[in-house]
Amino acid sequence: MSSFFSNRARAEAAKEAAASSSSRKAAAGEGTTRLQPWVEKYRPRDLSEVRSQEHATNTLRRMVNASNLPHLLLYGPPGTGKTSTILALSRELFGPELFSNRVLELNASDERGLSVIRERVKTFAQQALIHAPARASYRERYPCPPFKIIILDEADSLTQDAQSALRRTMEIYSKITRFCLCCNYVSRIIDPVASRCSKFRFKALEGGQAKERIEEILANEQVQYEDGVVERALAVSDGDLRRAINLLQSASRLVGSHADAANGYASKRPKKKTVTDDSDEDMSDAPIPLATAQIKKSDIDEIAAIFPPELADRLIAALHTNKYRTIADEVSGITASGYSANEVLLSLYSKLIYDDMIANDKKNNLAGLFSEMDKRLIDGVDEHLCMLDMCLQIAGTLK
Repeated sequence: MSSFFSNRARAEAAKEAAASSSSRKAAAGEGTTRLQPWVEKYRPRDLSEVRSQEHATNTLRRMVNASNLPHLLLYGPPGTGKTSTILALSRELFGPELFSNRVLELNASDERGLSVIRERVKTFAQQALIHAPARASYRERYPCPPFKIIILDEADSLTQDAQSALRRTMEIYSKITRFCLCCNYVSRIIDPVASRCSKFRFKALEGGQAKERIEEILANEQVQYEDGVVERALAVSDGDLRRAINLLQSASRLVGSHADAANGYASKRPKKKTVTDDSDEDMSDAPIPLATAQIKKSDIDEIAAIFPPELADRLIAALHTNKYRTIADEVSGITASGYSANEVLLSLYSKLIYDDMIANDKKNNLAGLFSEMDKRLIDGVDEHLCMLDMCLQIAGTLK
């Protein structure tokens, strides 16, 4: 009771409580960093870190130096750096203190209707500009031009009415607001909107640069992997660097190849010591060796849920027999294993259409067959029956 009235005791108790709270916050922050997706952790912070898009980045950098930015339309395949590029550009323009006030990022695939243009986009475009910091050092590093930036990611998902409303908003507030539209299919952007933007096409990343970037990430995360894993992840992702990175992060967690010791796991693991049967010692703590498993190419195939190449080869061998029972058994086994008809179709397409041993006239017939089957699957037919019909027709074409 006497310690309650002691100022020294109360100060020490408060100090211990503050230290405990700060340690809990630090541990929480460490866990957040540890579990952060790699695509966000290694997202380019400035234009110099964007790979394989030199034409776009060089032009945008000249715009940054001139502090004169038009409306932008960035289009190309997914995972090629469109959103990362415009975010890096915005950081170079406004810096950390102005970024949140001058930049609005929206994903149009989630909010694709007319209401988002009228409410969120128009409201932000109407807002007065927040003055840039007056410090000379800040202004020398960041141009802080007198306009805001609105980023509409996946803008090709906007409805026609929403795009029409966006056109009018772009006209009215062009003096203080710049719009950047990112999309995969530029043909889905209406002409009145597209004509008001400077267009930049983002190409699929080149294999060498994409491989270099992924190997850099795996080295930083101290992930163990066998030869050919990076190439396999890139092939499965079809040029989508974001998907390749996500696949490898999932695989590292699946097989336990991630270097947990580098992230602080080792210090928190219980330590045990092995004691022989005739020993008088009590059981005590001793370090446990960390897992040294490697990511394998089969792990990538499993996580990506793609049709395994060996099963595709076995199915093609069955097709060459042109026997109904053999083909039907293979198709039934594939269906029972849970593989989708779309994955089987894509695998057969890539193997048969590019097979030099198949005559061109047969390839023409196969291309038409694959197109018809793809349409049926989109229409929602039974996958097992569609796959069986497709395989039987392929067998008839190949004989």
